Amino acid sequence: MKKEEERIGLKRCTIYLEDEHLEIIDDLAKEYTRKLGQRWTRSAVVRLAVSDFLTKIGKIA
Repeated sequence: MKKEEERIGLKRCTIYLEDEHLEIIDDLAKEYTRKLGQRWTRSAVVRLAVSDFLTKIGKIA
């Protein structure tokens, strides 16, 4: 695990996604990188999507 991952409390896990999902996630990572001026990875986009989902169903604030 990288020092940055340890610092922000990330844990390694494996998920399986459909090809279509990966294409969209990759596109979003490129778009966010371009618009926000910092590198976005697949992992970062997936974390954002999961956080949004969990917030919407009331599991996290």
